[in-house]
Amino acid sequence: MGTRRIRPGKVAAGVLAAACVAVAPGIASAGAASAGAGIGSAGAGVGSAGAGVGSAGADGSPVAGPSSGCALGPQGAIKHVIYLAFDNTHFRRDNPNVPSDIEQMPALLHFMESNGTVLSNDHTPLIAHTADDFVTSLTGEYPNNQGIPEANSYNYYEPNGTTDEAGSFGYWTDPVDSYSTANGLGIGDRTPNMLTSAGKMAPAPWVPFTRSGCDVGDVAMANTELENAVPDVPDVFGQNSPQAKDAENPKYPTQTEFEGLSVHCTKGGAFCTDNSHSVADKLPDEPGGYLGYKAVFGAKYLDGELSKGPLTNLDGQVIEDSSGNPGFPGYDSMEPVNALAYTLDMQEHGIPVTYTYLTDAHDNNTTGDGMGPGMPAYEAQLKSYNAAFAKFFTQLSAHGINKSNTLFVFGEDENDHYVGSKPTPANCNGVTVTCSYQQLGEVDANLQALLAKEEGVTTRYSVHSDSAPFVYLNGQPGRTTPTVRAFGRALARLTAVDPYRSKTVKLTNYLADPVELKVLHMITADPKRTPTFAMFANPDFYLYNGGPTCPTSTCESYDSAVWNHGDLSPDINRSWMAFVGPGVKHLGTSDVWASETDTRPTLMSLLHLTDDYTHEGRVLTQIMDRSTLPPALRGRSYQQLADAYTQIESPVGPFGLATLALSTHGIASGTAADDSTYTADEAIIATLGKARDAVGSAMIRLLEGAAFHGQPIPGSQTRPLVRSADGLIGRTEVDAFTR
Repeated sequence: MGTRRIRPGKVAAGVLAAACVAVAPGIASAGAASAGAGIGSAGAGVGSAGAGVGSAGADGSPVAGPSSGCALGPQGAIKHVIYLAFDNTHFRRDNPNVPSDIEQMPALLHFMESNGTVLSNDHTPLIAHTADDFVTSLTGEYPNNQGIPEANSYNYYEPNGTTDEAGSFGYWTDPVDSYSTANGLGIGDRTPNMLTSAGKMAPAPWVPFTRSGCDVGDVAMANTELENAVPDVPDVFGQNSPQAKDAENPKYPTQTEFEGLSVHCTKGGAFCTDNSHSVADKLPDEPGGYLGYKAVFGAKYLDGELSKGPLTNLDGQVIEDSSGNPGFPGYDSMEPVNALAYTLDMQEHGIPVTYTYLTDAHDNNTTGDGMGPGMPAYEAQLKSYNAAFAKFFTQLSAHGINKSNTLFVFGEDENDHYVGSKPTPANCNGVTVTCSYQQLGEVDANLQALLAKEEGVTTRYSVHSDSAPFVYLNGQPGRTTPTVRAFGRALARLTAVDPYRSKTVKLTNYLADPVELKVLHMITADPKRTPTFAMFANPDFYLYNGGPTCPTSTCESYDSAVWNHGDLSPDINRSWMAFVGPGVKHLGTSDVWASETDTRPTLMSLLHLTDDYTHEGRVLTQIMDRSTLPPALRGRSYQQLADAYTQIESPVGPFGLATLALSTHGIASGTAADDSTYTADEAIIATLGKARDAVGSAMIRLLEGAAFHGQPIPGSQTRPLVRSADGLIGRTEVDAFTR
């Protein structure tokens, strides 16, 4: 499923090999020198300066210049930052004959490949879902240091030993955001939703910008704007404010008025001081303090600052919700025609740093159902996406916002696993011959009924439904208790009927308990969020609890969602990102092994900014012009150390995959009378994890020191650490794959 929000009624490697794709006749593949006829005009002129930024806006209103003092990067050359984050929008092909999503946006593809570098070998954290993937990219931190290993919602234990569901999407300062309480506050758990390993609220991503004189605008970007009526609105505007009272009213258009849009201002910045509805930008745990800053939230208070009348999209239509109310239209309406219009309005009105979310193209915008590659409606949506990007780049250029003075960052949360039949006709390419499908939809499986039917398990538990479901046994028993061990063995043995293969298949690919979850960076400082097991299932399946029995002879059924993610699978965990602008090499497409944790430190390095914390990713020096690299990053030592660091720290790198295989082996093993294999495997994982942490900590201290404090890395320190990392991977793979 590709939507930002969970579906009603449900909660929503090694070195992963590149997929080789055939190119349909007359259709250039992603990464090819040509991106299709006519695309030169879409990208033409984007790199050249247009009219000054102080000219009239798209609606004819005066346009303010950039925030005073916003000059970033080498010699202050970067005046704008445009960060665009796609939801499940694919760079690689899902059908070898059908051009990928990005191939069918030649205005975007041409701009990225001609003016910068597309990294086609990016990798997700686990699990691979929108909320945790975006937050990982925003912060450069894995879930252990930002609080969201499970998305787009998560379970946490209540005091009575059962679990409640909380939203992963919540404003940055929210505590645990319960879906079941009237005020949105967690039951017995008020820890910050965004949570560091030290138990503090995670540092906010806009702070280095506002401290440096740059206002930051957010368009539906995860957790940087208000995401819910409660607790978000009362938290920001005040518990007894008129806005909080409005948010309590179920008939009030809270999402339209207050959610989805924000501007975080510099201290004393005119955009906020001139707006009577600006509020204090409260970040109580921010390193170094954050007092005296303000922010504006919601279309109700932003639209008037950006336009003389209701805001219009790139096609000139008023942006409105499904009831016809002008304002934020909802997250699933963040197609480029709407989302890029907000971005453009903010940039043109003096907000030089913008973060924007764009919804996926493979769910039908009218029905909400998933679509297969090359279907007519899918193709039509991709054409509209391309048209929007062509308009966007043209209008940016007309306002002097271009590759010479702007750092563009593009990326995707995670890729997807297609679940459906083969297309008809077999050679369809979507462009000249559209595709149809006899059956589409992931296979929903009732986990509770399967456990009862196949294994006789009646243990009380809850599950966070997903293709990678988290399982919580009631009472949060320890991992070595007989009940937990029996449950783990049962999960490992489960099978299910896969209708696409017309046979019974193994359901569980991998299992992790808290020992392995710690290695994968999935244990947070809030123990109430720690599950009994994380199960990575066959990616054709979506697992949920639907009662102890099935209404038919099987426990499986089709769903309308076609694109599965969250799981551990090469087509899910291998994603993409791109950089364009000052300091970025023009490499076209690169297969450099990257992690989503690398996005933030690379961005900070290009902008010459510094975060007040240590990242869990590295600077991607391979894509940066040598002339703009800090001296400490120019030697081979940095890149060698960074490459080795990524391979032992990424959950879907060789170390993470090997320990997960060993974890699965141990959990599946043994009997009530003899559990020695499990005990031995868990001890090995714990030992390897401690060794990895020691090596990784030493590496990241050197990497961060070089990237942000100008401290060169001597080869005498690099070589033994790289050898230690290689030895850890080798030892782990022997333990995992020779047992």
